Formats: sequence, C-alpha cells, structure tokens
Amino acid sequence: MRISGRSVPVRAAILALTALLTLTIVPAHAATPVPLGGGSGLVVNGETLCTLTAIGTDNQGSLIGFTSAHCGGPGAVVAAEGAENTGPVGTMVAGNDVLDYAVIKFDPARVTPVNTVNGFRIDGLGPDPRFGDVACKLGRSTGYSCGVTWGPGQEPGTILNQVCGGPGDSGGPVTVNNRLVGMLHGAFSEDLPTCVVKFIPLHTPAVTMSFNTQLADITAKGRPGSGFVPVGATY
Repeated sequence: MRISGRSVPVRAAILALTALLTLTIVPAHAATPVPLGGGSGLVVNGETLCTLTAIGTDNQGSLIGFTSAHCGGPGAVVAAEGAENTGPVGTMVAGNDVLDYAVIKFDPARVTPVNTVNGFRIDGLGPDPRFGDVACKLGRSTGYSCGVTWGPGQEPGTILNQVCGGPGDSGGPVTVNNRLVGMLHGAFSEDLPTCVVKFIPLHTPAVTMSFNTQLADITAKGRPGSGFVPVGATY
C-alpha cells in the first residue's frame, strides 16, 4: 500500500517534467514578418515579378495592397521578392483589367507595412496630377526616377508622366509631393527606350493609371480596398 501511495505523485512529477521538456525541445517557429511598402518587389504565383503600389487598411480593417491586374488575377498567390522561402504573404482578391488594378489582401501576421522603401515615401493620397507637375516613381526593376506630367492619356483613367519604367515595374507607385497619385501601367510608345538612366531623360513617357479612378471603381463595386488609407498617411 505504501508503494502504490507513493506512485501517484511520482507519475505526476514525471508527466510534468515530460511536458516541460517537450515545450523546450520543440519551440514554435513563427515566420518573421516581411516589411512591404510602395515600391517593394512582389512575386506572383511564383514566377511573375511586379511592384507593390502601396499598402494600408480599408474600411473593414483589412491589410490591403495593390499592383497591376496584368500581374495576376483573383486567387493569385503573392510573395515578397527576396523572401520567397518564407512562403506567401497575401492573395489577390479583386481586380479590373480595363483599369489595370489588382487588390491584394495581406496576412498581417506575415507582413510589416511601411510607408518608406529605399527612401521613397508615401504620405497619403493626392489628386490626379496636372500638366507640369513633377511626378516620381519607384519600381523594383529600374528604381527611382522623376519627370514632368504631360496630361491625360488616350485611355480613360490614364496619365502620361515622364518617369521611366521597365519589365517588373508594373504596379509601381507614382507620387507628387510624396502623395500617391497612380501606378505604373506601361510605356506610351515603343519608338524610344522605356528607361534611360542618364542625365537627360530621352525615354518614352510612362502611362500611369490614376489611383483615384481605380479607388472610385473599387468603392462603387464594394470590393476589398474600399476606403483605402495608406500606412503612415498624414492629412
């Protein structure tokens, strides 16, 4: 009887020690959140390189970002360039091929939203630029460049800016005075190079999609991204 009476606390002690050792030996390995902001590189469906336009929250409190629709459509899986081994960070949940936008819903546990990438800052949203306004862009391929705004493009919702771009820059943010006004869509003409990294910008203008036009379409259709506010916005 004395032996069985002592075995109960002994078994309990062994079980407690086993549980403690298990917790010590097998720790949880949560992925480190990836910093992402306007100008960050994205990898869509494991192969297509594009650029993030901006990141912030919508009126539902979701962590939302944008890029070009020709990078991928709803259901496409999005990873951060340079951190593909950490796995997907978001999924495309809506888009419009005519206005060339794709809405990305990010996993807030896997992303740290930032408003500055490589010195390029987005302080909020701005009105469509007018003739003569100096616009700047950041693309994952050609980096930072600025140029004057020429005016509206030929297609609805487009603007011509003398900024340069290249493959992989699609979706790149275009700002005026650090306010987001558009995303890179494509080149105006194939007659000149799309980007010349020299002192004189002898390249074709870039076609920019008006971000205000895109947001108006998103809101009218009640899509994710409605009421979008960029992270770090100051008004």
